[in-house]
Amino acid sequence: MKRIRFFLLTLAVAMLASCGTMNTVPITGRKQNLLVNDEQVLSLSNQQYQEYMQKARLSADGVNTAMVRRVGQRLADAVVTYLNSNGMGGDVSQYKWEFNLVQDSNVNAFCMPGGKIVVYDGLLPVTRDEASLAIVLGHEIAHAVARHSAERLSNQVKQQYGSQILGTVLSGAGASTSLQQIGSTVFGLGSTLGSAAYSRKQESEADRLGIIFAAMAGYDPQVAIPFWQRMASATGGGSSIFSDHPSDAKRISDIQKWMPEALKYYKGGGTVPQGGVPLRQSNIPTIHISTKK
Repeated sequence: MKRIRFFLLTLAVAMLASCGTMNTVPITGRKQNLLVNDEQVLSLSNQQYQEYMQKARLSADGVNTAMVRRVGQRLADAVVTYLNSNGMGGDVSQYKWEFNLVQDSNVNAFCMPGGKIVVYDGLLPVTRDEASLAIVLGHEIAHAVARHSAERLSNQVKQQYGSQILGTVLSGAGASTSLQQIGSTVFGLGSTLGSAAYSRKQESEADRLGIIFAAMAGYDPQVAIPFWQRMASATGGGSSIFSDHPSDAKRISDIQKWMPEALKYYKGGGTVPQGGVPLRQSNIPTIHISTKK
């Protein structure tokens, strides 16, 4: 009986793998077996994102809003150029970049599939300048480029439905009712958008890609280390932005390890790029960050 169960389990896993597609994450080269396509993922996320934005209060600070959009678009342009130049231009069509600053005191930001990124203005006193903001936005863009949402959705399908995914769960081009129910968990929909946590592996991958994307856009990736130190002080190590990420010490250690790779993409000669001026402080609460250990 045990042999039969093992055989059936092995067969189910094989069927799951055969119905998916293999995707390679840019730069890291990590392989993913995705059971959902871009159209299904976007159909799940776009409507909920629009509903969130209808309820959200956009920042009234025009200067900081323009800064978020300027830095975000600069990163997006650099990433798209990289993808087009490295045989991954087919991925570009799914991205409809949008960068919004909303009124929320939480130290947070999130990205939805397809490039919809929201920054809470409570994050800006911690980023302090455009280069550090680029580290955060690079991390969020990395989640989209690495298809982390599709990967999480695929993993949830495997866990909840097993071989039944060959039926109605993934039927058609759109999102079935079953897939929508899973998506509500994956994307954190129905409560706080973007609250669902990625795995530690995905968060670490986004850290690595994020500093490289910032470097591609001409921002000094070395600002990532003091930024994460400020983040740890400001949030007590418990920021919801990366709640499943390894410890702050492990993150900083990893970033130091990846820094030589990121610097190869950096063309700014070790200086903050033009426009990387300190963030304007009007309408933003001041956070006094302790430097004591």
